[in-house]
Amino acid sequence: MPPRMPPGWFPPRPRGPPVQLHVFSRPVVRACLAATVATAGLLGTGLAPGAHAAADNPYERGPAPTVSSIEAPRGSYAVSQTTVSSLGVSGFGGGTIYYPTSTADGTFGAVVISPGFTAYQSSIAWLGPRLASQGFVVFTIDTLTTLDQPASRGRQLLSALDHLTKSSSVRGRVDASRLGVMGHSMGGGGTLEAAKSRTSLKAAIPLTGWNLDTTWPELRTPTLVVGADGDTVAPVSSHSEPFYESLPGSLDKAYLELNNASHFTPNTSDTTIAKYSISWLKRFIDNDTRYEQFLCPLPKPSLTIEEYRGNCPHTS
Repeated sequence: MPPRMPPGWFPPRPRGPPVQLHVFSRPVVRACLAATVATAGLLGTGLAPGAHAAADNPYERGPAPTVSSIEAPRGSYAVSQTTVSSLGVSGFGGGTIYYPTSTADGTFGAVVISPGFTAYQSSIAWLGPRLASQGFVVFTIDTLTTLDQPASRGRQLLSALDHLTKSSSVRGRVDASRLGVMGHSMGGGGTLEAAKSRTSLKAAIPLTGWNLDTTWPELRTPTLVVGADGDTVAPVSSHSEPFYESLPGSLDKAYLELNNASHFTPNTSDTTIAKYSISWLKRFIDNDTRYEQFLCPLPKPSLTIEEYRGNCPHTS
């Protein structure tokens, strides 16, 4: 048995540094708990503290744009291409698909482009790599015959979109919910026809378009009408301007009239066409409001712009 100690005896106090106790106020405790929970949530998503859980717009592709970047001959994406034989498709005449080489950013919006009367895809081929390098899948097509009228070209644009999203070798790179159409001359008239038939399209750009139907109140697709001040084949007074003016007032729309330009200006590389086409496609196919700055406020007349009309700010 241990020896009995005399009354009033206590064991000696152990030596060492004094222990300090901190008392925190309730607000401090709550703040610490909140920080702990937030950090745990970030770790649960695989993100470090301070990182964003998701981009505000999951469709944004490429770096923040500048005037230089949208006027440059090439964007930030390396581009590959593949040929589509007319023998392996129906409803249009084959063509060439241009697409970003990398798959790191997931899927991309897409646009199909039709040439004009008596023309082949080579006449609008410059738009393929230029637009694709900005983050789109681009399909420049040949038509069934070079004499096809706008209504036929509109159907062919839609057939090409269906091939691109359902059957093409790059269909896995395309977001089928984010599609647009473009075209030159009768292909521009076909662009309006396609947008009228398929209201789910996100963007339409007729380039010096030709169509005997000049009223388009049915369109629900944001549309950029591009005309040329010197166009004698499809004069703006009887084609592009009536196209634009007939579009619904509630629609996001714009009218760009090129200065010192002709009906065939869209057949060669053109910085102004590229700049505003990229901005329009990005804004409405990708819902990328970073490009709104190039469309609103409305561009002013310049050495390359005769006139620009439109509604600002855009609402789509």
